[in-house]
Amino acid sequence: MSELLAQGPRPEDNWRRPLPPGEPVVLGRDAGAWTVPWEPYLSRRHAELIWRQGKLRVRRLSAAANPIYHSGKSDDAFDVEPLGGFVIGHTLFTLAADRLTPSSSHGGMLLESRPISHSELERLKFRDAPHRLDVLSKLPGVISSASNDADLFARIGDMLLAGVPRADAVALVEAEDGPVEVCGPEGSKPEPAIRLLHWDRRLTGEGSFDPSRRLVVEAVTKQQTILHVWSAHEPPSGEGPFTLQGRFDWAFCSPVPGEGCKGWGLYVAGRFAGDPASTVLAPISTNELRDDVKFTELVGEIVGSLRQVQVLRERQGVFRRFFSPGVLHVLSSQNAPQALEPREADVTVLFCDLREFSKKVEESAGNLLEVLNRVSSALGVMTRNIVENRGTIADFYGDAAMGFWGWPLDDPAKVENACRGALGIRAAFDAVIDNEAHPLFGFKVGIGIATGRAVAGGIGTTEQAKVGVFGPVVNLASRLEGMTKSLRVPILLDEPTAEFVRAQLPGSAARVRRLAKVRPYGLETALMVTELVPPAGPESALTDANLADYHAALEAFLAGEWVKAYELLHRLPPQDRGKDLLTGFILQYNHTPPPNWDGVIPLSSK
Repeated sequence: MSELLAQGPRPEDNWRRPLPPGEPVVLGRDAGAWTVPWEPYLSRRHAELIWRQGKLRVRRLSAAANPIYHSGKSDDAFDVEPLGGFVIGHTLFTLAADRLTPSSSHGGMLLESRPISHSELERLKFRDAPHRLDVLSKLPGVISSASNDADLFARIGDMLLAGVPRADAVALVEAEDGPVEVCGPEGSKPEPAIRLLHWDRRLTGEGSFDPSRRLVVEAVTKQQTILHVWSAHEPPSGEGPFTLQGRFDWAFCSPVPGEGCKGWGLYVAGRFAGDPASTVLAPISTNELRDDVKFTELVGEIVGSLRQVQVLRERQGVFRRFFSPGVLHVLSSQNAPQALEPREADVTVLFCDLREFSKKVEESAGNLLEVLNRVSSALGVMTRNIVENRGTIADFYGDAAMGFWGWPLDDPAKVENACRGALGIRAAFDAVIDNEAHPLFGFKVGIGIATGRAVAGGIGTTEQAKVGVFGPVVNLASRLEGMTKSLRVPILLDEPTAEFVRAQLPGSAARVRRLAKVRPYGLETALMVTELVPPAGPESALTDANLADYHAALEAFLAGEWVKAYELLHRLPPQDRGKDLLTGFILQYNHTPPPNWDGVIPLSSK
């Protein structure tokens, strides 16, 4: 990515900004990141810049009061090649070439490589404390107001140049995890790959900046500030040692601590400027760079701390999508590792699967991204209703989600919360059943809920683990979700869950009806399954009287009184699909129970 460099009349009046390809930006006093605060001849909206096909197109806007000079003359529209530039007032704008990859060395002979311990610097006081502390006091506000990483890197570079007067160039570097092969005196050996996040020079006309790979690797690997002093050769005039590449005599790199800045380093380089090399080679207590190194380390510590806070906030924002407030409280506590250890717990598990997904994929084979966005919206509805009702997201299975309650804190209301979450999911899909423009239109859900003993916590390997739940109750919830297809109802409960709803929840919160006694496909044991029904009202087609009629019909069906059961089932509204299983089974056997009737309906599929 190419960048535009601005250099004003004073060394500290400078910045560097990345140019977005093909997107126009406006240079001016009221131009956000593209403002030039030190330039009095710049209008509020002075010039439009467009980086395209290796050239920067510059166009003076009609609101600009002062001219733009290019190639020594005033020009209102022109193209700038890399390393070319233009002038507004007292400021030179230069188009930088693409960033370079750091080299393996500076090309000169290394006179000294010195580690500098943090404890050494702590004992030393700043010799020009007011200026350094003034710059440091502005750093938190500068970092927090950065609009993106590129802006953050540029601002850190500006702060280093402002706070390290001896620096001719600065850079923010990163040692990445992926190694590269580097040939050295001992042969080829792997070292971390180095990425140049940002670089800047005090004088922009001196070209690009190429940090020493060796110095960066040593500092970041050892997590300690390292100072290098170079010499290209012995000058015939007896002048002090210097380097050819980059014309730098010394450089140091300080690692930036913290998980949010893993592998980062602050790189500062400069020249002797007539001073003897002994001023840099001296012990740190008398070294001319001591204040510069201490200032850079403080900048690194502040950047690392603020970045870590930002990372934790972002991570908490992600966690908030999957964990209830109770789980988040445990995750943020000092005893989080112990609390997250897998243990047995009484839990309520909810499985929710999206219906008609395969059909929608086939219908939209030419626009799968739209289907993916719709599925994401559906999973968002599931996630939100689980978490908002104090549940935890355990996993996603393509177009399905699993949540559970009762861990890491025991939850006496786990069944109630799971049922509220399930009814919330059903209501969200029912609300858009006639809205063709809604992402959820055309989809239905099947939900299974079961309660029992399970192992919950951090489940997985030492390399990769996740919060999950394991046990027969999980398999049962999945089975119940699958049976919603055969029984043609949205939500099915196992018997312990249903008993709790019957005994503990008022009808204004939820209702239940036992649907049938079934033998799931592939199992020998029969199971009484119960439907979770919304409260009586506009959201439910079933009245309390309808539920009473169905209950009487089921009792007659189990007792073999099928004529009576069939008559009671016909009292239910036509749109109720929950009665279809009993009605269809009665018709299949011509209103007469089969021999040795035990009340169990075998299911032919999962």
